[in-house]
Amino acid sequence: MVTLMLRDLRLALSGGGAATGLVFFLALVVTMPFGIGPDLNLLSRIGPAILWIGALLSTLLSLDRLFQADRDDGTLEGLLVGPLPLPLVVLAKCAALWCATCLPLVAAAPVLGLFLAVEPPALLAVTATLLVGSPALVLIGAVGAAVAVSLPRGGVLVSVLVLPLVIPVLIFGVTATSGAVSDPAPFTAPFLILIALTLFFGVLGPVAAAFALRAAGD
Repeated sequence: MVTLMLRDLRLALSGGGAATGLVFFLALVVTMPFGIGPDLNLLSRIGPAILWIGALLSTLLSLDRLFQADRDDGTLEGLLVGPLPLPLVVLAKCAALWCATCLPLVAAAPVLGLFLAVEPPALLAVTATLLVGSPALVLIGAVGAAVAVSLPRGGVLVSVLVLPLVIPVLIFGVTATSGAVSDPAPFTAPFLILIALTLFFGVLGPVAAAFALRAAGD
């Protein structure tokens, strides 16, 4: 499992896929103030939501590469019949994708938040919520990527399938961030729910994705 994770991580970093999401995240955040205007109060208020939406869209861009490359070169068939249980294969690939794609977004969020005049407490809250919530985005996306792996032009379909399912993660991530700015007390409940969503999909996502991969292989 660790070997598979390191292999996928090495391929993601060497192929430039990790940089694509980060560049998209940067472009979205930098151009947003030009579209909204110079109102710093407005930017500060909606900045955390913009960071979360940018991280979500950047993650969606990378989901089509989760299984497609392995299917194209025949590696996926070997993984299907290999000794490692398929849910663990999916979990390892999700962990590699999160390290290569989402972890740089989490690290860049506090810096890019300065472009949106986000206050320091909100920057810390955005970083914390992205750290615990972004794995759920990848785990949910793995199910959509597994469903679309055998379909032509499956990348668009992955986004269509996954986007409605990740809305709760987005809602609780933004709610927790807003709670940290307005009052420390409301931050705890949505933050814990965000952790619960990640743990829930950490169990359900690999199993559902493995079932979809088995169905696609048949």
